[in-house]
Amino acid sequence: MNQLTNNKEISSGRLFQINISGGGVPKKSVDVCVVTNLGIVGDRQNNKKVHGGPQRALCLYSLELLLKLESEGHPVFPGALGENLTVTGIDWDLAVPGSRIRIGDNVLIQVTSYTSPCKAVRKYFKDEENDRISDKAHKGWSRVYAKVLQAGDTKIGDVVLID
Repeated sequence: MNQLTNNKEISSGRLFQINISGGGVPKKSVDVCVVTNLGIVGDRQNNKKVHGGPQRALCLYSLELLLKLESEGHPVFPGALGENLTVTGIDWDLAVPGSRIRIGDNVLIQVTSYTSPCKAVRKYFKDEENDRISDKAHKGWSRVYAKVLQAGDTKIGDVVLID
């Protein structure tokens, strides 16, 4: 649901899935989590040069885009592409660097960049064409990285507000 507040468009949705792993993909679903300035407690990344850290504490992706990718024949599912938070119901076109996203009552994050698809997710694309989620190749289809402005706990089903 989109609305206009103080001349700013705000999009409202829900947190569909929270995903963590001990490193690599796919990330597995958990019902609740604690978000810190370095990401979700219990989540690990294999390659710290390109994943993780304060500016890439969280990776987010849209459930609607995952479903469209699946309808194109890609064997994707929530968590397969390494996203920590799979969101639904928001206008993904608003998830751009600089936008702020509130998750539930406690967590506030800011999108820092689009992600580049890494080789670990190739197996989730027919013909291993992972550039399907590259912002350079397909504008609006990228996952996004975010930094944490306000840490806290969150759970599946929490309201997600993006502006």
